[in-house]
Amino acid sequence: MSRVLIAGGGIAGTITAIALHEVGHEPVLFEAYDRTAEGVGAFLTLAVNGLDALAPFGLKDLVKRLGFDTPRMSIGLGDGKRRAEFPLGGPLPDGTVSQTVRRSDLYVALRDEAARRGVRTEFGRRLTDASQTSAEVTAVFADGSSESGDLLIGADGLRSTVRRILDPAAPAPRYVPLLNTGGFTTAVRLDDESGVMHMVFGRKVFFAHVVHPDGSVWWFANVPRATEPTPSSPVPSAAEWRAELLDLVRGDRTRAAEIIGATEHLYAPWPTYDFPSLPVWHRGRIGIIGDAAHATSPAAGQGASMAIEDAVTLAQCLRDVAPAAALSTFEALRRSRVEAVVAQGKRNGDDKSPGFFGRVVRDFFIRRTIRNAGGEDPNAFMWNHRIDWAAPVSV
Repeated sequence: MSRVLIAGGGIAGTITAIALHEVGHEPVLFEAYDRTAEGVGAFLTLAVNGLDALAPFGLKDLVKRLGFDTPRMSIGLGDGKRRAEFPLGGPLPDGTVSQTVRRSDLYVALRDEAARRGVRTEFGRRLTDASQTSAEVTAVFADGSSESGDLLIGADGLRSTVRRILDPAAPAPRYVPLLNTGGFTTAVRLDDESGVMHMVFGRKVFFAHVVHPDGSVWWFANVPRATEPTPSSPVPSAAEWRAELLDLVRGDRTRAAEIIGATEHLYAPWPTYDFPSLPVWHRGRIGIIGDAAHATSPAAGQGASMAIEDAVTLAQCLRDVAPAAALSTFEALRRSRVEAVVAQGKRNGDDKSPGFFGRVVRDFFIRRTIRNAGGEDPNAFMWNHRIDWAAPVSV
């Protein structure tokens, strides 16, 4: 049994802890925020490859109880016409399809499930440094305390401290020139079938919405922004941000303006980043997973699923391979796949910020592609991936 220190109590870290606990290791989660740090974030759609990876741990049904079926997506342009509908990846053999869920609901459920299974979680423990010997690794926290174990796994996200410890020269995340926002509203009633994700490549903004089975409308928007925001960048007020969004969608013949106008709380804009390729994933007894190693643009629809796949694959490696070789085996199994997903996410995102002439070309090719539908889906490799949990892993 190995004692595995995990920095970061988000999706990647918590599922890693659950999976390692199930195979007999002693994971310890260290979350920088206190236990009440919940209710943050909008929503995500968890793809079928991620859901399938959860099945061996009894977590797939937990996610399905939190979310709602999202089996299809429709594609449209700013002219108001829905050009086509496509499956959103599924279904799995048991009928499971992609699930849309509030991020905070997923966080709380996973946190509580980890506690129920006996996983130790330390809240308010912000990792600041780490050192290692041939026998152990020691994590140091902001309060001056420390913990030792056999491995340290950084599941601490885009601005990972563990990544900086591993490689002070690691490249910074790449800014993808899009801002994200979204919200929920019950003040608009649409005739759309619930669970169908309606995506519109508008003239100035990409807008998507889905109707929850209870009739509420969940939506997000990607706003092109060439200049990367910085900590000193001015932050628009809620009224200014709403006015900007309404101006951006005004030229499109869609329900976007009505939905935005009826949303009481708009999420403040946040920038998009990814990692095309990160040179160092591990050294000795310290490694990184999830967004810390390979953040992908939301345009891939795979951020949470990649985190889940990482967690399950790492647990396989630590089940079947000695700790000294587990991290290198994990990288060998995961690197090529996640880098392909990041690249596809970048391609998908580029269609959302093309500029005027690029938009004309984009819309032409979208129309032509839809007319000639039936070819290979460039996103299929992401959804069709399956992890065989029962299969042994070797170095």
